[in-house]
Amino acid sequence: MKAVVAERGQVTIPKALRDKLGIRPGTTLEFAASNGTLVARKAETDSVSSVFGCLRKLMDSDKFVRKIRGDADA
Repeated sequence: MKAVVAERGQVTIPKALRDKLGIRPGTTLEFAASNGTLVARKAETDSVSSVFGCLRKLMDSDKFVRKIRGDADA
């Protein structure tokens, strides 16, 4: 797969690779050079970041918290 580097140094990771590697918006990548090759890997993140966005806007977070905690008035 190929991608073109834009004027500002930006590149789009092909969708097939993003899907295969679990790279989503907000994923932090670490870059390194190894023997003339650019290497990118997902950076270690905290546990909250690893589940951020998992609801995929199916329900807002307040509604989700009410659902899992139950009705506070009961």
